[in-house]
Amino acid sequence: MKRHIITVGILIGLVILVVVAVEVANVRLFVRIAINLCIMLVLVLGLQVFMGNSGILSFAHIGFMGVGAYTSAMLTIPLQMRGMALPDLYPVLANVLLSPYITIIMGGLVAAAVAAAISYPLMRLSDAAAVITSFALLVVLHTIMLHWSEVTNGPRTLFGIPKVTNLYLAATVAAVAIVAALAFKESRLGILVRATRDDEVAAAAMGANIPNLRWIAFIISALFAGIGGALWGHFITSFSPKAFYLKETFVILGMLVIGGPRTVTGAVFGVFIVTIAFEALRALEGMINQAQIFSEQVAGVTEIVLALAMIAVLVFRPGGLLTTREIGDMIVHGRNKRGEK
Repeated sequence: MKRHIITVGILIGLVILVVVAVEVANVRLFVRIAINLCIMLVLVLGLQVFMGNSGILSFAHIGFMGVGAYTSAMLTIPLQMRGMALPDLYPVLANVLLSPYITIIMGGLVAAAVAAAISYPLMRLSDAAAVITSFALLVVLHTIMLHWSEVTNGPRTLFGIPKVTNLYLAATVAAVAIVAALAFKESRLGILVRATRDDEVAAAAMGANIPNLRWIAFIISALFAGIGGALWGHFITSFSPKAFYLKETFVILGMLVIGGPRTVTGAVFGVFIVTIAFEALRALEGMINQAQIFSEQVAGVTEIVLALAMIAVLVFRPGGLLTTREIGDMIVHGRNKRGEK
């Protein structure tokens, strides 16, 4: 229990440190970066719940982010703007207006319900088949968002979403996500899911219901993604289906892979490392373009560097920067070793 408290304290302390630093700096750009970082924490921790514990790569995560974002947006756009933002909205929903704080939770619940309804057969698959089907699920979700104009406004930008996601709300949800992800990892369910990852045959022989265990983890992961998507929607206030596809999937996967998918600490550190690196590279890219060093505008540096970083991590440290131990475990283990000496 002590090591878990240390882990939670340090990780939430990092979030609090970001909030305090941004408040002291009082720079609008830093506030925006910090809010985005907290939202990414929720999304990456959700992916860690399933992918980190089951060992199965999931491309569909960003699709459930979109489900949460559209669910919350549809129910919170002011009535006087709804006719323009969603001209084909179903009449039964045309006059429904809820608090964004309620719909953020609803976004997570709807995403979890969708995951529960469609994913159980997929949980019987492993290895390459599971990866391919999760990618196919992302394509299905993206196609539905692209063409279900009654709910998403089709491929057009959905606008008029009230902005309610501030730094304190995003940081609070991120802190709750840290506690929830670690609680799942250390729970009986989390241990059983990891058993299916480490030795599927042995886990099945001991009576573990592998599809059911993975299914529950996948639903919880989608819950995180839906809440993160709703938070993001109420921060950006306008978006289209292309915001929930390959580029965003690549970024979230990169954060988890670089930090270490098997630990909550790795997921959190991965978000911090990639976010800081992204912002530094964007600033460098802007300086190069402003100085007109090259005849044409430089673009895509952040994506190239992230791809190279992922390749380097997978080659030299396949488990990520923090492979198997949470930061609390490392601290307690280090103290015990010093005590033995």
